[in-house]
Amino acid sequence: MLYRASELSVCIGDNIIARDVNFAIERGEIVALAGASGAGKSMTAMTPFGLTAGRAQGSAKLNEIELVGLTEAALRPVRATQVGFIFQQPLTALTPHRNVAQHLAEAAMQAGGERPDHDAFLTMLDRVELSRPAERLRQFPHQLSGGERQRVLIACALAHAPQLLIADEPVSALDAALRRDVMALLVRLCRDNDMAMLLVSHDLAGIEHHADQLLLLDRGTVAEAGKATQVALKPKSSYGKALMAATPRLNETLTPLPQTGSPLLEAKDVAVRFRKKGWGAGWLQAVDHVSLHIAQGETLALVGGSGSGKSTLGRALAGLGPMHSGEVTCKGEMLPLRRKRTLSHRRLIQPVFQDPLASLDPRWSVADIIAEPLIRLRGELTEAQRTDLVSEALAAVDLPTEFSGRKPGALSGGQAQRVAIARALVAQPDMLLLDEATSALDPLVAHEIGELFLKLQTERGLSMLFITHDLALARRLAHRIAVMEEGRIVETADRKALFANPKTGATKRLIAASH
Repeated sequence: MLYRASELSVCIGDNIIARDVNFAIERGEIVALAGASGAGKSMTAMTPFGLTAGRAQGSAKLNEIELVGLTEAALRPVRATQVGFIFQQPLTALTPHRNVAQHLAEAAMQAGGERPDHDAFLTMLDRVELSRPAERLRQFPHQLSGGERQRVLIACALAHAPQLLIADEPVSALDAALRRDVMALLVRLCRDNDMAMLLVSHDLAGIEHHADQLLLLDRGTVAEAGKATQVALKPKSSYGKALMAATPRLNETLTPLPQTGSPLLEAKDVAVRFRKKGWGAGWLQAVDHVSLHIAQGETLALVGGSGSGKSTLGRALAGLGPMHSGEVTCKGEMLPLRRKRTLSHRRLIQPVFQDPLASLDPRWSVADIIAEPLIRLRGELTEAQRTDLVSEALAAVDLPTEFSGRKPGALSGGQAQRVAIARALVAQPDMLLLDEATSALDPLVAHEIGELFLKLQTERGLSMLFITHDLALARRLAHRIAVMEEGRIVETADRKALFANPKTGATKRLIAASH
């Protein structure tokens, strides 16, 4: 047995994060830890190797070396020679001022070996199927796409030929096609190199295709364990059933959506371009003359791969980003370009962004965060009126009034996203711009937020532009789905017709990647 955790517990101070976790990993095997946020997945995976603030108790043996109780000095050579790590956000895991070659050199030399030559670097990048490897060696992290950065991070994790790979949410920040490709790559590398992998993920739909064994963690304890296909598809525990029900799937039964009304927003020939940097002057056409419409009370999902122009288009429509040509009409009124929009124009469309905690000012109270749009957009209100509207917004997102005095650091991810939604609602908009508004959340919390959107839509008749890379979630929440590729909308259909009869190659590829 390569790695075995026996009665493994993790504590931070007096708080028990994980309790009595047991699992074993053989060479070439993939074991997954899954569960909601705060379940203890990452702490269980990383703490025995000294990579968290937690303290491990019990036993965790790698090649019969007991890791629990080892000093940092003793753990360092174990990590350097036997274990590779892949983290969730490659852009933050990679050093911004080092190019790819320097990252690979550092990873390969951590055990004290000599610097690899140029051909060895190329082999490392070929192994992770990164295109144009010779060119990539000179590039820095910000010059790579999300999928390219993740492949570089995998190459670094494998540079010293580890026996165990620990992957903490390695694909959650990627679109469906990239998730499929990167996970398939990781599985192939494990099988071909007889390397074990401990996979941390909240994506049950993805785990069932890639892991051999699966443990479901619920508040630090194992709620269920067994073969991945069995636990992911037919869980026995109530917790597992709740996770499965919350995870969107393309074959699930559709539930009715709120009724739609008269036309609300119409966009014609919207185009956005950015000037390229460096030599070879020119323009990048990020959004290429796109037209769409959204009715009152309707959700239009905008899906597509990374870099397809989804967020750029959404920001242009809401007046949050540039729009170089085209027309946007809302409630029959032509909206001017971003800098010429009045306060009444800006109230019409309010945004909710991907990372809830990153979108909230950590120094402000919840009440101040929610009240900010009122101060900017409705200066005629008194302080008492603003306080009443803040309370109403909190109630609308099912948060108690006492949350008003909390700071973002005291909120969970789901609570923070509810505050962000309350901030968007307080200005009483006609439409919400939801830019990956659930992708940073675990399935249970994301399901709750999705149900909240449906409730708000029913009660308020809100329209929503829902930008997402999750086709199954778009199918669950949206009336219609528009597929973007290379800055253009290549197909639009209602949620049943799109999946029953996809007409373009881009749509077919996205659907195939989402199964």
